Order: sequence, then C-alpha cells, then structure tokens
Amino acid sequence: MTFSQYFQNFVNDIVHTRWQEWISTLSQLASVWYARKNNILVYPTGIIGVVLAAWIYFFIASPPLYADAVLNIYYLMMSLYGWYQWTRKKDNAVVYPISWCGQKELVNGLLLFAVSWLGIWFLLHYFTDSNTQVLDSLVSASAVTAMWWMALRKVENWLAWMASNVIAIPLNFYKGFMLFTVMYVVFLLLALAGYLAWKKLARQQNE
Repeated sequence: MTFSQYFQNFVNDIVHTRWQEWISTLSQLASVWYARKNNILVYPTGIIGVVLAAWIYFFIASPPLYADAVLNIYYLMMSLYGWYQWTRKKDNAVVYPISWCGQKELVNGLLLFAVSWLGIWFLLHYFTDSNTQVLDSLVSASAVTAMWWMALRKVENWLAWMASNVIAIPLNFYKGFMLFTVMYVVFLLLALAGYLAWKKLARQQNE
C-alpha cells in the first residue's frame, strides 16, 4: 500500500468516526488540558469522556477491548475519588498540593503497576478473545498507576501517562480507532507539557 492510499484510508476512517468517539475524544482532550492547568474541571470533563469510551470498547470494538473498557470504568471511579481529594482543604489549604512522590508513594505506585499488569494480562489471556493481550494490559496498568498518582497530585503521574500513551497509539491504530489514535498522540504531547508544568509548580512550592 502506498503512502497516499494509507493516508486516504486514515482520512476515511476519521470521516466515518462515530459520534460517541468524537464526544469522548473532545471531552478527554479537555480533561487533560485542565489537568495540565491544575484545574478541577479535569474531573467532570474526564467523566464524560471515559463513560463513552467504556461503551465504545465494550460494545463497538470487535473483538472488544476488555481491558480498556474496564480501565475506563476505573477512570470513572478514580475521577470521583480525585475530584473529592482535590477539593479537600485543611486550615484553608488544599490537602494534596502538587508534589513529587515520596518513597512509599513511589513503591506503592510501582507495585500497583506490576499487579495490574499481571492481573489484567491473566484475565485477558485466559478469559477473553482479545488478540492484543500484552499491549492492552500494559496500557491499562500504566494508566491505572497514572490515575492513582494524579488523584494525589503527584508529578510522576505524567510520566505514567506518557508511557501509557506511547503504547495506546499503535494499539488503537491497529484496532481501527483512528480518532482515538490521534487523540493519544495529542495526549502524549499534553502529558509532556503537563509534566514540565507540574515540575515547575512543585519546585515553586518548595522555594
């Protein structure tokens, strides 16, 4: 297949993208933008996007991307948890300001990644018809860790998001979700920008 044919197929897939995928994509892009700005709107916009994404991965993908669907349900729960944590205050100061992980939080995050990866891979391998078990489980485990760290406002969440996005790009392209593929490319760039922005904010708070 020539580059022009490849590009034409890509454009056709974008044109015929379902409305659920469009709304999910725009909502999640807005969510990541607000996250980079350390704005509480990261959560309500994200909730809209992940609910629709779960629907797409469960009921539209063929074969279904089970891990990604369940991951978006996890996003929903963690969004509600993070929304609560970000609004908590003590003595008129937020309980969880932007900061780096301590040793305990870093170890817990890495353990969460390892357990999630092995657990999701096991379920996909033995109980589903998924043909992308390794990549699917890696995307999910990285994002599970990222969402946990984000709820606690840890700078490292952006590193985990970048890892997840790097894997999600070829996975969604392979599955034919072209708009989601573009979305994850943009997510990767926003995650890099978010990392640099939060790194600067964390440094300023320690001065």
